[in-house]
Amino acid sequence: MRAKTGRAPAPGGPFRPEFWRSPLRGPWLTAVFGIVLLFGTTILFVTGLLSYAAYEPDLSPVNDQTPGKGWLGFYLFSWPTSPYWLYRVTQGVHVTLGVVLVPVLLAKLWSVIPKLFAWPPVRSPAQAAERLSLLLLVGGAGFEFATGILNTQLKYVFPGSFYTLHFYGAWVFIGAFAVHVAFRLGRAVRALRAGPRQPDPDSEEAAGLVAPRPAAPTISRRGALGMVGLGSFALFAVTAGQSAGGWFRRTALLAPHGQEPGSGPNGFQINKTAASVGIRPSDTGPAWRLTVRGAGRQVDLTYDGLLGLPQNEALLPIACVEGWSTADQHWSGVRLTDLAALVGLGAHAPQVLVESVQRGGSFASVVLSGSQVRDARSLLAVRVGGAVLSRDHGYPARVIVPGAPGVHNTKWVTRLTFGETP
Repeated sequence: MRAKTGRAPAPGGPFRPEFWRSPLRGPWLTAVFGIVLLFGTTILFVTGLLSYAAYEPDLSPVNDQTPGKGWLGFYLFSWPTSPYWLYRVTQGVHVTLGVVLVPVLLAKLWSVIPKLFAWPPVRSPAQAAERLSLLLLVGGAGFEFATGILNTQLKYVFPGSFYTLHFYGAWVFIGAFAVHVAFRLGRAVRALRAGPRQPDPDSEEAAGLVAPRPAAPTISRRGALGMVGLGSFALFAVTAGQSAGGWFRRTALLAPHGQEPGSGPNGFQINKTAASVGIRPSDTGPAWRLTVRGAGRQVDLTYDGLLGLPQNEALLPIACVEGWSTADQHWSGVRLTDLAALVGLGAHAPQVLVESVQRGGSFASVVLSGSQVRDARSLLAVRVGGAVLSRDHGYPARVIVPGAPGVHNTKWVTRLTFGETP
């Protein structure tokens, strides 16, 4: 039989409105979570775009882990070296905010779960478009948050490059998010203005969220908001310290630990050890050479020859895509412009291809822009904190560039090629 409306009756279980009995669900609570996510997701998206721009993907395929981006890279620009802490802040905000929003996202999904089982599934073309965007929104949010959090833990279990998956996943998610906001923002604003009172379950104002037969409440809606807020604050307290660095890193319980190789000047965090990327003792021993190329010339330097060049200093942090960063480290070494001068390029040095002796892992080479090369703080560092670099920190020489993502501060450097890139 069919109902008098001509529609097929809803199946049992969660497809029937009476299945959902929480007295908390309603348009006001959903609107509060939605508005928080609206602002939070916007910040996440913008800082995510900035993170991608910081990798200078237009310089060379060496830098770009997302081939075929096409017009999705319309916003790209040359990443600045000043302020030197820029990437540390933008990526720290991106990762910390992403973790902090997890309770809000889960609460929002809980508050609208009856809508996912609405019957019939499609009533009109407009509703079909909205439900498709909802499917992409929920799936995209789950994918982006899951891959992002796994990345902060250095757990690369994805079937492919994290950078590619996260980049394209972000565009799918934000497209669905924009459609959802277009459909729902007006209703959310009206719900906020109406306040926490519950409308009649059968009214249009209820939006299918209010239980027709609610169970007895065990907590108020404001209490539920407080619990979600407390969860977000707790995640902030155990996450933010990894970006602040220094003493506050002790509070970052969710940050990867066991990454500090001992104490002393070389005792700050690393992501990859020499052993993990196939560095052999012979690769960095007496036979090591630094090859500098450019303008049709080539100069080969021994380690002692590199030490014999003018040494300069810079106070710069290491900041990584996973959200962690160090305090400013005291680096010393040879300016990249001085190395460019060895092949006749000097103060007008162009971009440079930096190559490492590492055999495994990603980012064995990188292309730095001309503005990065010409910054006086950009060094081929040989010492940190007054001590010779440890093998895990890139001995005999590593790049350090202000404002660059940590993976662009290439370790175990063996070749610099100015002006000629892949």
